[in-house]
Amino acid sequence: MRKWRRREWLKALGGTILTGGAYKVRSTQQKRHLPNLLFVLTDDQAKWAVGAYGNPDIFTPNMDKLASEGMRFNFAMTCPVCSPSRGMILSGLYPHQIGLDDYIADEDEGIDPKVPLLSEILKRAGYITALFGKWHLGHKRPEYHPNRRGFDVFVGALGGGFANKDPKLEVNGKVQQFSGFAIEVLTEHALQFMRQNRDRPFALFFHTREPHMPYLPVPEEAMKPYEGKKLKVPKVEGVTEERMQEEYRAYYSAITAVDIALGKLLDELEALGIADDTIVVFMGDNGYMIGQHGLETKGNAWRIVPQGGTVIGTRILGDPKLRRPNMFDLSIMVPLIIRWRGVIPENSVCDELVISTDLMPTFVDILRECGCDVPSNFRFEGQSLLPILKGEKVPWRDAAFLLYDMHHGAVAHMRMVRTKEWKLVLHLEEGGKHELYDLRNDPEEERNLYGDPSVKAVQEELTERLKAWQREVKDPLAG
Repeated sequence: MRKWRRREWLKALGGTILTGGAYKVRSTQQKRHLPNLLFVLTDDQAKWAVGAYGNPDIFTPNMDKLASEGMRFNFAMTCPVCSPSRGMILSGLYPHQIGLDDYIADEDEGIDPKVPLLSEILKRAGYITALFGKWHLGHKRPEYHPNRRGFDVFVGALGGGFANKDPKLEVNGKVQQFSGFAIEVLTEHALQFMRQNRDRPFALFFHTREPHMPYLPVPEEAMKPYEGKKLKVPKVEGVTEERMQEEYRAYYSAITAVDIALGKLLDELEALGIADDTIVVFMGDNGYMIGQHGLETKGNAWRIVPQGGTVIGTRILGDPKLRRPNMFDLSIMVPLIIRWRGVIPENSVCDELVISTDLMPTFVDILRECGCDVPSNFRFEGQSLLPILKGEKVPWRDAAFLLYDMHHGAVAHMRMVRTKEWKLVLHLEEGGKHELYDLRNDPEEERNLYGDPSVKAVQEELTERLKAWQREVKDPLAG
């Protein structure tokens, strides 16, 4: 069992050369120590759907405990749909730079094989790597497979989803039928992986299908906290209170199922004696809405229609007029919590504008601090969070930029700049209606001020900054 202190590997320069084309270690004086990584990524969990972010209705004791032991990020943003968002996290680049503009459906597409991924960098640094759950970064061509993209172990689904119960999951290239709830099946595989690799550095990516639609079924234990409980839900014209209560109970139950799984993973780290040597990241892949703005889901949302239309549950298919492409904060803001004992101050909060592209350079910096001679020619659009994690005051961005090109369900080309006070969204699709929100006075983004003479100066300044950013990142739609 590894027994070392965090300050040792934060200062360590290492003493060996890793095999298999791995990164060299900078010194021959000391043995290098690497922290484990447990990265839990949920599917469609909004920032507002965590107790630690101020929701009194939802039961997330393990997520909340993690926040009390680490750092909670209040302004963590990512692409408002899953495939581009997941690609941003693993690459440190924007969607158009990695070949992903919308979520992957049945097209013969995936994340650019030439783009280095976090899993590949960790593997070359000496980690054994595993992904349990959802991939959704390419499934038709072999070069997109997780086992070809830095993951030694893959148990899950290549596409966008799988059954909540009795799922068919791939195990390193072979599809198998499993019995039981998917979340429990994957949790057991993850626990086994931890036990088998307790004496070596591991990077475990636990990417759940929950709380993605359909929210149910989930284990009964996850539903119990909401039995007979009246929840706070939005009022949507023409939609019954009963329907909204039912949806929220189901959505919250799916999140509680994840919380239970998270608790088991965290408990196992303690039981194995490696919790102090493990960085834990908890994050959502994109935001979510159930009734807010009269919408359902995320950046490719559809309008909740009480009657009519082609409906599966509450999902409306086929009519782009019923879609509402958006970059509301509800769609782009995600929960992000990081625990790193002995490094991150407990119960700390980060109010900086953080983007999912910041995670990749953060872990590259950590590897370098541990002595890995990681090449310096990697290109990232994000900034390393390492100084912030250590509690240091460092210059940070005063504006965050995102883009999303939607082509499933409707066509939209959105470009966004957000400060803490303002948000501008340019809709570059034909007939698109631009948006400008005063976030300080209108945090719910209910009053579009674009074109209002009273905010002309702000509008012009943000437009100029957004267009300059488009040119900087070589956006194909840059003017």
